[in-house]
Amino acid sequence: MSDRHDGAAGEPLRRLFVYNGGFWRQPRLRRILELAGWRLTVGLPRAGGDVGVWGASPVAWRGRAIAARRGAAVVSVEDAFLRSVLPGRARGRVARRGPIGLLIDPDGLHFDPSRPSRIERLVLSGIGDAMTRRAKDGIARLRALDLSKYNAHDPDLPAPDPGYVLVIDQTQGDASLMGAGRETFLAMLHAARAEHPARRIVLRTHPETAAGLRPGHLHRTDLRAEDAICDAPISPWRLLEGASAVYAVSSQLGYEAVLAGHRPRLFGQPFYAGWGLTEDEAPLPPDRRGRASRQTLFAASHLLAPVWYDPCRDRLTDFDGALHQLQAEAAVWRQDRHGHTAYGMRLWKRPFIDRAFGDARPVRFVSRPSPRVTLAWAGRAGATPQAARVEDGFLRSRGLGAELTPPLSLVADDLGIYYDPTRESRLERLIAQPLPPGGRDRAQALVAAIRAAKLSKYNIGGPPRALPDPNGRRVILVPGQVEDDASIRLGAGDERRNLDLLKRVRAENPDAFLIYKPHPDVEAGLRQGAIPPRDLSLLADHVIRDADPVAVLAQVDEVWTITSTLGFEALLRGVKVTTLGAPFYAGWGLTRDLGPVPSRRRARPDLAQLVHACLIAYPRYRDPLTGLPCPPELALERLTDQAAGKPGPGLRLLAKAQGALAGHSWIWRR
Repeated sequence: MSDRHDGAAGEPLRRLFVYNGGFWRQPRLRRILELAGWRLTVGLPRAGGDVGVWGASPVAWRGRAIAARRGAAVVSVEDAFLRSVLPGRARGRVARRGPIGLLIDPDGLHFDPSRPSRIERLVLSGIGDAMTRRAKDGIARLRALDLSKYNAHDPDLPAPDPGYVLVIDQTQGDASLMGAGRETFLAMLHAARAEHPARRIVLRTHPETAAGLRPGHLHRTDLRAEDAICDAPISPWRLLEGASAVYAVSSQLGYEAVLAGHRPRLFGQPFYAGWGLTEDEAPLPPDRRGRASRQTLFAASHLLAPVWYDPCRDRLTDFDGALHQLQAEAAVWRQDRHGHTAYGMRLWKRPFIDRAFGDARPVRFVSRPSPRVTLAWAGRAGATPQAARVEDGFLRSRGLGAELTPPLSLVADDLGIYYDPTRESRLERLIAQPLPPGGRDRAQALVAAIRAAKLSKYNIGGPPRALPDPNGRRVILVPGQVEDDASIRLGAGDERRNLDLLKRVRAENPDAFLIYKPHPDVEAGLRQGAIPPRDLSLLADHVIRDADPVAVLAQVDEVWTITSTLGFEALLRGVKVTTLGAPFYAGWGLTRDLGPVPSRRRARPDLAQLVHACLIAYPRYRDPLTGLPCPPELALERLTDQAAGKPGPGLRLLAKAQGALAGHSWIWRR
């Protein structure tokens, strides 16, 4: 839940009289206000009532005038400092989603210096040590995740050569300017030029100006030949890294400059001025604000003042919850920003591929390979080497892919694919990287949640089964695999069949109690890999069928496998793993490896680093209920829901047809 708000659960909603049509046109805006305890209404308030206005919008005067006449209080509403992927004025379904958080302020407006706002009062009231530590971590995470108010950044664009003076433009009519116009911006530009005569100026335009939605104040003709305009979707944090000085009027980018360690020169009076963190051209009265650290200011502006919203769970959340959601949406947008042409996708997969990769533009499916293809199903990507390879993620669904159950998670690997050790994959690079700020805590919490919910890749369940008494013998689980699966073809060692695997395990562990678990697709008769019953009876002490693999893992000492994902799930639960092939989790020092592991896997991550790469950084998740990109924590919750993510009636019918034609399993191969 939020640091300040509990959604007023069980309490009557307080009426908020509004006279701005924008409140009624934006469903998410109304929903956030409702969860925060407000019910929008029309009419005239009584004395002591509340009138809602949108910041300093052109029609805010209506609400303020009515409130003054009726003796009502004014409640100002504005976007929070993390809003969305695209600006609100942009077009398309992503822009229509609305804000991820609001500032609902009964005290004032954060950008209006004429009276204290809620942010200002929070700073002055003092922020404790615990909140200060959270703020420090939050700033680091924002920078590492490259998140700002708007987040349609293009990570492939180069930033200007460092050493420039960054001058920040804003849109004409921006309410935070409090009436400042072109003259103010020209004065700022002239000051930057006079104070740094030998340095190049980079003029940063507002994203809405770059998109042609609203004009700015400064133009190319205002600059020298050696200066530059930056109107490309380059991350604000990357721009700040290369700046030697920053000039702003009241832009949020000026605030982010403070958070990045700059001391910007300000020509307005934004909420972050007057705390000793900026050089103020128009200082506030000396007794108005005082001194504050950037962590204190951030705690007020991002942790305490906003009302954050979780659109997938449809409830209020805290800063961390909003950050996780916006990270998921931004990551998808940045990877898909140019649109996709997809090859090798079977007809039943195309709807969820379009949902997963079509936020920016609908996915175009083609039946033949071409240089234009940007996505290819990994098993058919050989004809399109330039395309990112698509595969299921490691928390996939409640049901088998062979049963045509749509996945909650997918990966799109621009280097290789995780199950192919013959070439480097994007996952390998992620595993070898240091954890981002907050990454360890998040990964450990995710592992704890997976264990508590007893989740696995497919979550097909099965009745709980107690294993026979091993009489003190070491218990080894041997998971069978699909023998013509790509992970076997590309990553197996000497043992490439389930029978050979079982023989090797028995030969090296003659006294152990061996449990063999056939692969679900093989059990269903859909894929290759069955072991003859006589061989099975001679090598295995026990065979478990139609059983929950998580329940079995809780009863064994070790797992021996070629490349099965069950080895990864064993690692999550602290079970020792021996590999005979080169699965994605082998070669990092976390497993005993007897197979041909690539020598390039030299990093030695711990379990948290492996989990962060495999379950947080590498896949993308899509909420089956809202259709939104979502974080893995939400996917976990959906996987505990028996109904979420199950195939529709059409796919269920197709799955039955697949079962009837099981002898022709090539039809259903990926």
